[in-house]
Amino acid sequence: MDDDRQAEQLEASAERRPDLRDLVARALRRERAAAGISLSKLAQQAGVAKSTLSQLEAGAANPSVETIWALSTALGIPFSRLVDPEASRVEVIRAGDGPRMAAGEADYAATLLSASPPHARRDLFLVTAEPGAPRRSDPHPRGTVEHVVISTGRALVGPSADPVELGPGDYMTYPGDAPHVFEALEKGTTAIIVSEQR
Repeated sequence: MDDDRQAEQLEASAERRPDLRDLVARALRRERAAAGISLSKLAQQAGVAKSTLSQLEAGAANPSVETIWALSTALGIPFSRLVDPEASRVEVIRAGDGPRMAAGEADYAATLLSASPPHARRDLFLVTAEPGAPRRSDPHPRGTVEHVVISTGRALVGPSADPVELGPGDYMTYPGDAPHVFEALEKGTTAIIVSEQR
């Protein structure tokens, strides 16, 4: 593919991709108001600096996976409610599109592919990860179960105390309401993760 065509495709992809900062800012303001909680109280409950939360609500900061998880847990809502744009009935998310969040401490990124609709409680993520620091997750809300299918590469996945090595096509489920880990063992590791709240 020539450079001009590739540049056009990247530009078109960027135009289709919703701005994560705006999505998170609108959602945080909406969910915090619905919960009837002050900015200071939410920051304290989530273990996030008040200034960081203020910047996120203003759309002036890029949220990390860890921050979004902490805020959604403090608000008692699924992760997706803070990053998912209003959905249409038919939706196609091309590779490289969708709200993508990078981890702060590992070469790990999650793209929300499908948010949990009302009265259902599951989120679907495409994960890309590289060897190096593992992605360690604190417990999500009580009753959360995660399902993982490795697409490419290999990874250590599951409960932090007893992760299992998985390869392409391998499936695993484990409690998401306990500490857990995802550690890529090969370059270019990708996986689909479903986070289900029961």
